[in-house]
Amino acid sequence: MNYLDPQPPRREAVIRYLDADFQVVREGEFVRCAATGKAIPLTDLRYWNVDRQKPYGSAEAAFAERP
Repeated sequence: MNYLDPQPPRREAVIRYLDADFQVVREGEFVRCAATGKAIPLTDLRYWNVDRQKPYGSAEAAFAERP
């Protein structure tokens, strides 16, 4: 295995979601989508719900989770 090969995410981060940003509470490489359960690398995290403190992998997943 080459060190340049993509590596799967290893540690799940704990995040505090703010209005236009997020704060890392515990270091990690990814969070889990609240709707699908898939790992979202922190570099790709774009969607979350501040009130529920939940991350989403896409806008579609965020709207699908709504009650």
